[in-house]
Order: sequence, then C-alpha cells, then structure tokens
Amino acid sequence: MAIPEDDWQTAATDRLLACLLRLETVEEAAAFMRDLCTRKELEEMSHRWEAVKLLDHGIPYREISDRTGLSTATITRINQWLQHGTGGYRSMLSKIEEST
Repeated sequence: MAIPEDDWQTAATDRLLACLLRLETVEEAAAFMRDLCTRKELEEMSHRWEAVKLLDHGIPYREISDRTGLSTATITRINQWLQHGTGGYRSMLSKIEEST
C-alpha cells in the first residue's frame, strides 16, 4: 500500500514493486530488468548500488567516483539517502551481509 506523503509511490509503482517481488532467480531478474530498462538505466542503477556499498565501507567520494563514474554530487545524494532515507539501503546491506 502506498505511503500518503510519498507522491512517487502510486498504484503503478506498487504494481511494479509487486512484480519485482515475484522474481525468483538472477536470470529471471536480469531478463525482466533488461526488458524494462535501457542499458544506460541499468548501468546507472548498478553504479549507484556499488556506491552504496563503498560508502558503507567508508570509501572516500573521489575514489567512489573514480570506480563508478558517478559524479560526487550524485554520490552525495546517495549518501544522504543511505544516512537519512527510508532504510531501504540499510535493509539490503544487512540482507547481503547475512547471506555471505
């Protein structure tokens, strides 16, 4: 169900998120995401997720920028969400730590 103050979350985004929850394998997720997104969008999201993990390990912004190609402004925004967002980044970081 959509959170009222989050105008980005609509019935359409809820349906998309529900689809993502049904993906069962990396291969299935790859096929769905490749059909849904452009190559550039997938690269951008991958770089952003990489930045989250690097920020969590205390890597400096400049080094993250060099590794990912993201601007330091984008890395700053990612860090703001990591520190003060909805907890989505932290939740996924915990999940991947538990699985290793």
